[in-house]
Amino acid sequence: MKHILRFIKNQPPARLIAAGFFLIILTGACFLMLPISLRPGVHTSFLDALFTATSATCVTGLVTVDPGDTYTVFGRVVLALLIQTGGLGFTSMGAGLMLAARQRVGFKSRLLLKEALNVDNFRGIVRLLKAILLTTLIFETVGALLSFPVFVRDYSPLKALGISIFHSVSSFNNAGFDILGGGQSLIPYQNDILLNLVTGGLIIFGGLGFLVILDVLRNRSFRKLTLHSKVVISTTLTLLIAGTLVFRFTEHMPWIGAFFNSVTPRTAGFATYPINDFSNAGLFVMILLMFIGASPGSTGGGIKTSTFFILMQAMRSALNKRHMGAFHRSISPENTSRAFLITQLSLSVVLIGTFLLCLLEPSFEMRQLLFEVVSAFGTAGLSTGITADLHAASKLILIFLMFIGRLGAFTIITMWIERPEQNARYTEESITIG
Repeated sequence: MKHILRFIKNQPPARLIAAGFFLIILTGACFLMLPISLRPGVHTSFLDALFTATSATCVTGLVTVDPGDTYTVFGRVVLALLIQTGGLGFTSMGAGLMLAARQRVGFKSRLLLKEALNVDNFRGIVRLLKAILLTTLIFETVGALLSFPVFVRDYSPLKALGISIFHSVSSFNNAGFDILGGGQSLIPYQNDILLNLVTGGLIIFGGLGFLVILDVLRNRSFRKLTLHSKVVISTTLTLLIAGTLVFRFTEHMPWIGAFFNSVTPRTAGFATYPINDFSNAGLFVMILLMFIGASPGSTGGGIKTSTFFILMQAMRSALNKRHMGAFHRSISPENTSRAFLITQLSLSVVLIGTFLLCLLEPSFEMRQLLFEVVSAFGTAGLSTGITADLHAASKLILIFLMFIGRLGAFTIITMWIERPEQNARYTEESITIG
């Protein structure tokens, strides 16, 4: 036993975080298989339970069974806990429980928190965690209170309260799960301005990242914000505006529908219009938005807005032959190299996943399979409606893609590589490009 504990203790934080997510997914799947979790007369396979648990923990939203028609109140509570744990990270949840129990957060826990929260040092990390937990509680409480007047029109007050709380947790954590039943997502509420704005607001703030939210609350002036916050906010606004304009004029939907469909592909997964009815242009834009995703340190996935921003700035710098920078600050070559590496790894994962699904699912169109793969990898959760009809092997591939998308392709691939940097280098020689 001591050898096992020593082995676990000596593992790098990235491996422990990946192992923790894997154990939470397995535990969640087992809970979702319990008779108390399933509605009377409903039976589900372990693969479907595993798929749902993975989707919830990785805050994706893809489902093979409808949560509202399949699970009881107990099962929905399990789903909500998996979503909350996946959104905040099991490390943050565990440390939060330790703080609630008035226990000291040790060095190993702080090391895991540093890795999970993507911060540079240990200074003030417990204080940061408290601020994150409080921010989450405030946003989800306000979201539930604002959603309640909408749902109480169609459900009893007690059931409407449960739906509102679940919806708020799912929205802020960019999960995209709903428990309304019928597999309709939010289509019945496509013209409800209040619910569209509340849900969209929760998704946006959840996707900005806690560091950005806290930076804005602390400084309250765009000029005083850190470079990271400026990059995230400006890129997010640009993508939202561009997406809204594209959907408004390609899908011929009202402005509120175009706005919501610009928000939800950014790793949220709620649908107010049937995705399969979108034009090829609309689906293409959705795929791009899902691939870019949310921001670092947020509850969302994708390559992240900051990565996309650096890619665009690198292209601009190369074309103009100017120094790489933004907002009167320089961007380091290390950040640029990492952005290109993350994008390349992510594209490789998406292409391989799409190729495998094309082999396994010849009856579906390639656009449907590509959409499904990007949705899983970007933890977006949107679907053209084919998820439940996929073969078991295809579902396993999507499970793997959701897991990679939540942790990040760079983290998954590099957490097993521990090579020291080489001191000796070969002679440099140029290569003709283009």
